[in-house]
Amino acid sequence: MDKRKFIKQISSYFAAASFPGFLVSCAGEKTNNNIFKIGFMLPYSGTYARLGFNIENGFMLSLESFNFDPKIIKFEFIRLDDESNPSKAAENVNKLINKDKVDVIIGTVHSGVAMGMIKAIKNSNSALIIPNAGANAATRSMCANNVFRTSFSNWQPIYPLGKVIVDDGHKNVVFVTWKYAAGNEARDSFSEGLIKSGGKLIKVFQLPFPSVEFQSILTEIASIQPDAVACFFAGGGAVKFVKDYVSLGLKNKIPLYGNGFLTEGVLEALGNDAEGIKTTLHYSDDLPNDANLEFRDKYQKKFNQFPDVYSVQGYDAGLLLFNTLNNLQEKKNINLLISSMKNAKVLNSPRGPWMLSSSNNPVQNIYLREVKNGKNQLIGKAWENLEDPSSECRI
Repeated sequence: MDKRKFIKQISSYFAAASFPGFLVSCAGEKTNNNIFKIGFMLPYSGTYARLGFNIENGFMLSLESFNFDPKIIKFEFIRLDDESNPSKAAENVNKLINKDKVDVIIGTVHSGVAMGMIKAIKNSNSALIIPNAGANAATRSMCANNVFRTSFSNWQPIYPLGKVIVDDGHKNVVFVTWKYAAGNEARDSFSEGLIKSGGKLIKVFQLPFPSVEFQSILTEIASIQPDAVACFFAGGGAVKFVKDYVSLGLKNKIPLYGNGFLTEGVLEALGNDAEGIKTTLHYSDDLPNDANLEFRDKYQKKFNQFPDVYSVQGYDAGLLLFNTLNNLQEKKNINLLISSMKNAKVLNSPRGPWMLSSSNNPVQNIYLREVKNGKNQLIGKAWENLEDPSSECRI
């Protein structure tokens, strides 16, 4: 969708709300120096399109919690489809910064695209807030003062899973994932947590991304007979893996565990096959805090659908930015904005209070969920205030 279509759509979106301080400008229109420009660089087409829209929905909903004086600050929003294409990342960032003059970019989902975005923005006068991409390097070796993340590092959600499995009485574990960057990081993080908790990783299976030919792997797992199986899959691959696992009769013999994305957003497709699966993630739909209850109600009424973890991550990206702007006297001072966001605390998040570490990555609770009656139901905290180990970061 081009800029004119986006302005038309988003103007309609906000017409009923009449937010103070909101502005959209047509191409070629002159803007004042109190206009704060925000660029959405997210996937709006292809496999991750739904995630991109849910992130944007959450972000825009967060603005309802603030009452900015339009005489002091107004907002302009620009949308750019990153197409989940890493080769276009630098070009797209440069367009948003140099042509559209954005102050902050919100993006993205795909870790490969995020790496390209960081390289292009780290020496600029704009800031980047990452609402999903979990590549560890983003807040480790590639960390930068002006790069923030409101989601997770790939290490965080799955590191506690090893302890969960050992606490459940299982020691000898098999791990299955795709052979790609996120899968490799999940494998290493899970292994680290499992071994530190006294478990043993007896076998790792990885197949090329995005293959879903699981039969031979599952047949070998059946012959190995481990105490438990842990995995890292998402989307259609997660559905296929779980269904194949069940169809081969493994579920009733060997308990299945996973990173939270194994069952996030796919429970309807999984049906009864998902029942009893335990996962770890930084959010659970049924968290009983007031902020989550209010968020879910407002989101459902606004968009006629229930929010997911991607909506929460977008919402929290908005809270991080707007909370900081709301507390600043100089609204258009980007250097002050960046320094003020460092070590920020977000107390009113649906996931519960969290803060940014010295590497600008969330320090947050990781929750244990179990699928019961078709829902990811909260069991408790798998790990409290988990901080990513970012020893490589030099900021």
